[in-house]
Amino acid sequence: MKQPEPSAAPVPSPAPAAAPGGLAGLHPAYFALVMATGIVSLAEYIRGFAWIARALLVVNLVAYPTLWALTIARIVRYRAQVAADLRHHGRAVGFFTIVAATCVLGSDLLVVGDFVAAATALWVFGIVLWAILTYAIFTILTIQREKPALHEGLNGGWLLGVVAAQSVASLGAQLSTRLAGGAPNAMLVFCLAMWLGGGMLYIWIIGLIFYRYTFLPMSPSDLAPPYWINMGAAAISTVAGANLVLAAPASPLVQQVLPFVRGFTLMWWATASWWIPMLVSLGIWRHAFRRFPLRYDPLYWGAVFPLGMYTVATARLSMAIDAPFLMAIPRVSIWIAVAAWILAAGGLASRLVRRARA
Repeated sequence: MKQPEPSAAPVPSPAPAAAPGGLAGLHPAYFALVMATGIVSLAEYIRGFAWIARALLVVNLVAYPTLWALTIARIVRYRAQVAADLRHHGRAVGFFTIVAATCVLGSDLLVVGDFVAAATALWVFGIVLWAILTYAIFTILTIQREKPALHEGLNGGWLLGVVAAQSVASLGAQLSTRLAGGAPNAMLVFCLAMWLGGGMLYIWIIGLIFYRYTFLPMSPSDLAPPYWINMGAAAISTVAGANLVLAAPASPLVQQVLPFVRGFTLMWWATASWWIPMLVSLGIWRHAFRRFPLRYDPLYWGAVFPLGMYTVATARLSMAIDAPFLMAIPRVSIWIAVAAWILAAGGLASRLVRRARA
């Protein structure tokens, strides 16, 4: 008798082994703390509050190596949990925050601290991390036999792959205007390619996310903070594009496509702007109407980052397309980003105090 073929129905993604908490359960996306702190620092610097920007840079100079130490310790002591994270569609993409944090810290050191050599080292390190993590994560998630259904495995955190690529492009474009003797043309061509590749990845993923929004059931728990990266990924694409426009005189190739880069950069900003009312309305539905509890979660740093990034994106765009009237937006949005950072930092401090007393 012919045996029945196995069902092709999607299999729910197994819960990662890192569920217990503590070091074993350290979320791969915790480097979003550095991303959020760095971008708020840059936003404050652009708005003229240099002392706040420098204070936040100091916070990041402590947070970044601390998170690396915890991550390395976790890899050494809890390899099974780390491997489970890499196979988990919800958590694996959190590793991309390591790339973005590295490059955002590099931008912070370059702009706020004027440390060109350190920023260059972090840019090179960010490229290496991007190459390793991008192809490792997407390969692992592609070849594994058991995969979750779309509504179980997909969330805004998948756009962290876009954020990682655009952070590399953004820092490289900024560095190109600061290197002694001028930047090699190949450097800006590489940044242009990263920007375009990251943009295409956004288009692929956001189509699936929008489909998941509109055609599949949504519960309050599904609207986790990473959905704010829908906006943040478009905002950092705006920043990278604006930095390419400002660095264009150093590259004949970028100059040839300058009108396209300007127009596409404006499209990214319009996309980020479109998402803000949508995400606010969904947040109101989640917390006000469905009464989903609002409590600290490390993923909330992934919501702070887009708010700061939108401020920087608008400011950089105003310079790239000569539209100074746009600066009215960062004058307001910066304080929203700061308030969100304070709330997330307060939540983290409260959790650390409770654990210390336990």
